[in-house]
Amino acid sequence: MDVQAWTWIFVGSSFALYIAIAFWSRARSTGEFYVAGKHVSPIANGMATAADWMSAASFIGMAGLISFLGADGAVYLMGWTGGYVLLALLLAPYLRKFGKYTVPDFVGERYYSQTARLVAVVCAIFISFTYVAGQMRGVGIVFSRFLEVDITLGVIIGMGVVFTYAVLGGMKGITYTQVAQYCVLIFAYMVPAIFLSLMIAGNPLPQLGFGGANEAGLWVLDRLDGLQHELGFSSYTEYDWSMINIACITGALMLGTAGLPHVIIRFYTVRRVRDARISAGWALLFIAVLYTSAPAIAVFARTNLLENVPGQSYANAPTWVSAWEDSGLIAWRDHDGNGAIHYTDGSAFKGKPSYEAHPDGRPMRGEHGQRLVKNDDVDGVNELYIDRDIMVLANPEIAGLPPWVIALVAAGGLAAALSTAAGLLLVVSSAVSHDLLKGTIAPQISERGELRAARIAAAFAVIMAGVLGIYPPDYVAAVVAFAFGLAASSFFPVIVMGIFSKRFNREGAIVGMTCGLLFTTAYIVWFKFISPETNNADHWFLGISPEGIGIIGMLLNFITGIGVSMLTSPPPDDVKKLVESIRIPGEG
Repeated sequence: MDVQAWTWIFVGSSFALYIAIAFWSRARSTGEFYVAGKHVSPIANGMATAADWMSAASFIGMAGLISFLGADGAVYLMGWTGGYVLLALLLAPYLRKFGKYTVPDFVGERYYSQTARLVAVVCAIFISFTYVAGQMRGVGIVFSRFLEVDITLGVIIGMGVVFTYAVLGGMKGITYTQVAQYCVLIFAYMVPAIFLSLMIAGNPLPQLGFGGANEAGLWVLDRLDGLQHELGFSSYTEYDWSMINIACITGALMLGTAGLPHVIIRFYTVRRVRDARISAGWALLFIAVLYTSAPAIAVFARTNLLENVPGQSYANAPTWVSAWEDSGLIAWRDHDGNGAIHYTDGSAFKGKPSYEAHPDGRPMRGEHGQRLVKNDDVDGVNELYIDRDIMVLANPEIAGLPPWVIALVAAGGLAAALSTAAGLLLVVSSAVSHDLLKGTIAPQISERGELRAARIAAAFAVIMAGVLGIYPPDYVAAVVAFAFGLAASSFFPVIVMGIFSKRFNREGAIVGMTCGLLFTTAYIVWFKFISPETNNADHWFLGISPEGIGIIGMLLNFITGIGVSMLTSPPPDDVKKLVESIRIPGEG
């Protein structure tokens, strides 16, 4: 069977499984919809947390970024891994002991203010939609290449599946669906990783293979550095970014992790505080399997790409080049007219290429058979455009692995994207129905009415997520990095201070969240949308990129929040006692 047939089998089977689980575990109360009735076992919750955490950014985007950025891309690995450790050890047990459904719930109760709750609702929705844009883009990429449908149609199909199990089952349905999705995504990630490690390094363990040597005694990383230098790229194993930018991106990703509402809410689904700690440990183990393999995948993908494509004539290029070219995620423009693919450091095209089309819809092709690109407005010698988000998905094809392995990776990419998208959409749903409607506008609403409102809110959130997937602002991992920066600048300070400071008050929380979120959002919007031509180190504040500016927003949040708290009245005594009770060891 060919790749498409295998893809239909794997994707169809996994989708059927997810929907079956949703019907089996459909929510019948608000407790089941928001926190799965708090009856999830630590191991299942750890697996579901890992799936929720390992989004399309982890499965598709991270290795792609490391593959292109080299040593600089390691900031994503360090930031996301370290952030989860910080969340699991510093915050999760205390938030579970607090016992509420959502992060805005915690903010509203701890800071004794409906205004603080509303600001937290806005932050949660803003962060979640920014994050979900990356997930839906990942869904569209997988569908457009492997099932040969338009990206827009692919996103709509993904919306339908998420709608079914998120709206029907709520957190209960999402939790058990995520357990299945973790099994699918980790198997799909590790099978090609093991194949590639054996092919390139002769070692079945990718974590060891990419740091080892081949049969000729040449170290894998030295081999890749040699290929980089031959083609005019900088060394793969040396940093190009400034140390301050590396530190800020790592910090923003790490501290943003500790403020992500869709991850925090997972620790409310277990029975006891002790179970929250145990499930965090299991989740870290499950996450480590993929995260320790990502650098190997990146190195193997980059090595295979540089050995198989540059210098070849387009007519003799591997079939995967034209296959991905049809999806608009690879493009070649013959600058020198010799018919060979010249790939070197520098931009080939501005942004994603668009193609010239014949009136009957067929693509226009040049003398060498390539699709003709409209926006060929970048001068230089690089002739190849490669979207970073395809590296993990295209890696098995580049290496010539069997069709079933290629299709398996497609199913894994969809599982990673859909699992996180569902968790994010539940955050939006609960923020609207529980925190906004039940907590502020209509506190007397019945449980049935609240459950109906939650499902309606989830439906609207799915539609918005689809729009963001069709019109994404950047690469998957880059979009997700923005969400982490927003979480670091808004939620992290108020959660930490809410747990560990009895003096931090509602005025400080409101001002801190507002200042941090507005500053970080304005910085990202300016460089990514208003003035993208200035998005470089010469124009960044202190040399900090939009991906790392969340750390400055977080510091601004802390400074303004603490300052305002010192100048205003302290919290009431019952809130101080609440803070003390959260920090005292024991079950809750």
